[in-house]
Amino acid sequence: MSLINRQKIADGVYFNSVKDSRFKTMRITANLIVPLSAQTASANTLLLGVLSRSCRQYPDFTALSKKLSSLYGAELTVNSGKTGDRHVLSISAAGIDDRYAFGGESVARELSQLLCGVIFEPNISGGAFLSEEVEQERRQLFDLIDSEFNEKRIYASNQLIKYMCGNEVFGTPRYGTVESINEVTPESLYKTWQELLRTANVEIMYVGDSSPEKAIEVFTETFSSISRSPAEITNEIVRSAEREQSIVEEMELAQSTVVMGFRGGIAVPDAQTNAARLMCAVLGGTAQSKLFCNVREKQSLCYYCASRYDTQKGIMLVYSGVEGKNIEKAKAAILKEIEDMKKGEISDFEVESTKLALINAFRSSNDTVSGIESWYTSQLFNGEFKSIDEMSDEMSRVTKAEIIAAAQKLSLDTVYILKNKEEVK
Repeated sequence: MSLINRQKIADGVYFNSVKDSRFKTMRITANLIVPLSAQTASANTLLLGVLSRSCRQYPDFTALSKKLSSLYGAELTVNSGKTGDRHVLSISAAGIDDRYAFGGESVARELSQLLCGVIFEPNISGGAFLSEEVEQERRQLFDLIDSEFNEKRIYASNQLIKYMCGNEVFGTPRYGTVESINEVTPESLYKTWQELLRTANVEIMYVGDSSPEKAIEVFTETFSSISRSPAEITNEIVRSAEREQSIVEEMELAQSTVVMGFRGGIAVPDAQTNAARLMCAVLGGTAQSKLFCNVREKQSLCYYCASRYDTQKGIMLVYSGVEGKNIEKAKAAILKEIEDMKKGEISDFEVESTKLALINAFRSSNDTVSGIESWYTSQLFNGEFKSIDEMSDEMSRVTKAEIIAAAQKLSLDTVYILKNKEEVK
């Protein structure tokens, strides 16, 4: 299994590398991590898109694309995400590993220099980003928000978090809002960029077979010339629900959607985190889960029914697609399955089959370069990195009693219902 090496290369900057000889490709990602905030989420996300379009050395999208093509068809991608109360802005470059370069050149060095050029030397004129590039990315971001609105599972889950965590930083959408995106100007985006370079905590991930030393040299040299003051980032955990609330929204849909948000009382770095993950999977994380077998298959109350656990926030979501006439029945059936778990009604088969399913999912993440990167990136805020073997061993040792104890901590906070307007009529 792949193991990670970690070293500090500058103030608030860490280089994490994984060596694996099974792949012909390598991947480098610079994760810029700042506090999640309603005031900065839109600008940070918009900035990420603008940075990926050009830089001073390659001043337009065509020139940048030609450079990537010259590096054996390398790719440059970006992603804006939130992990707990952290806004994670990722810029990735992927290409062939150095040992396959025809001319003996270091693709890792070239891609690292390209990443640094994109991040630290953007295409700027007169203290502002180019207005045409800002407008193009603004439209792209609007399209991205629209696409999530059109995918009702995602939209309903986002709405649930919005209402459930309305008084918390975590309730902030990762892309911000349409209103705040419209407020961003080329000049304000320049200030956002300066603030990001100064305050972001940076985690660089490198996965490949060749030595990461050339990439480390590039990033170390670049960061050595920048004055930085990395921001302190906290992560608030609400352990239990103070009250239950229900929100109903009507819309023209093919089917209604119900999302139920629970406070789990367990989050990283609690020792019971694996038990909470396993409890959630027993409930609705596999094809052998209680929700799938009982609520969906036996009672035919929904088209789909599943659950997922956010270990950073200690929040469990249960989401289902139902006919309007079955909404209350489905809610009652889901709550009954949870109550049964709290009473200890979990079979040995359910525990063991779920453990095998999770461990198999762990191992499958080791089959690609991007999967390995995602495995370790997901652990950046856990306090320590664990290999797939280590995590699998820990998961296999979770007991039924620990799963029951995790279930007993669940408290229902918010129910969000997206109703089919025609069914309401």
